[in-house]
Amino acid sequence: MEFRQLGRSGLRVSAVAYGNWVTHGNQLDDDAAAACVAAALDAGITTFDTADRYAQGRAEEALGKALSGVRRSSIELCTKVCLPVGPGANDAGLSRKHIIEGCHASLSRLGTDYLDLYQAHRYDDSVPLEETMLAFADLVRQGKVLYVGASEWTAPQLRAGLRLAAELHIPFIANQPQYSMLWRVVEAEVSPACADLGLGQLAWSPLAMGVLTGRYEPGARPPAGSRATDGFGGSFIARYSSDLLLSRVRRLRPIAEAAGCTMAQLAVAWVLRQPTVAGAIVGASRPEQLAETAKAATVRLDDELMAEIDAVLDEVVERDPAKTARPNDVMPAWRPPPPAG
Repeated sequence: MEFRQLGRSGLRVSAVAYGNWVTHGNQLDDDAAAACVAAALDAGITTFDTADRYAQGRAEEALGKALSGVRRSSIELCTKVCLPVGPGANDAGLSRKHIIEGCHASLSRLGTDYLDLYQAHRYDDSVPLEETMLAFADLVRQGKVLYVGASEWTAPQLRAGLRLAAELHIPFIANQPQYSMLWRVVEAEVSPACADLGLGQLAWSPLAMGVLTGRYEPGARPPAGSRATDGFGGSFIARYSSDLLLSRVRRLRPIAEAAGCTMAQLAVAWVLRQPTVAGAIVGASRPEQLAETAKAATVRLDDELMAEIDAVLDEVVERDPAKTARPNDVMPAWRPPPPAG
């Protein structure tokens, strides 16, 4: 496994990280989740990403249980706060109340005393950013959080957050965007801002919900048991289901062969080659999937292969920077409630 510094911080993360967004607490029971976590560790993965929102806390619980016998200092544990976790008026957003209570709840579910990286899962423009950043700062000073970051923030939001973090002397070090060969909305504005600000990026969905593995064929029904047939994951994969897109993805196979890797490894290696990207977050429903994707850290793609990939996919790539914080066309961005009055 390759290890990279996250932005300009001293924190090192595994180039391939393990995430449990749609698996733990949804598709997998605790035993299956533990088997996947064990496979991740065996593959050299030390960075684990989750969120309080995933399966309404069950994902954090399953991950904490799976990691309970692992030396805490040997891993990097990351989670998030912001998206709704209950019906209450204060069960979402980036208020001081929700951040502090959310952190304590996540620590309990994960079975740990501290988080390596605590991330704002979305931006909340109903709360003063000063309130949000001060709450993060207090958690850092209490030793409950080592570093802070954001997920799906725009470039101006990241710049404003970094300014306040600097004033508060807290390490705001990371951004977590959706990023893949097919979803490149961060390239125009967010990635350049991260380069300027010294933020490392942890890319989620580098496999485009599994489409870039080559598993789905144009004109064919999705394979039984695939994410596209899952009630939860199916809505997220809908934007990648056109025959045109799937036919272009199929043309990546000879490029992967030329690189001496699988299509999944090609997709992850492509993300890892991008400037500012420190790690690519992959999931798994079976342990053997991790043994394959983790090897992407050793795949090297030259400029010619990168150009071939661009030429094949150009027509079906999404690049609109306005779609930052919109994971796909069928899931609108989370929006906080309007202010009272």
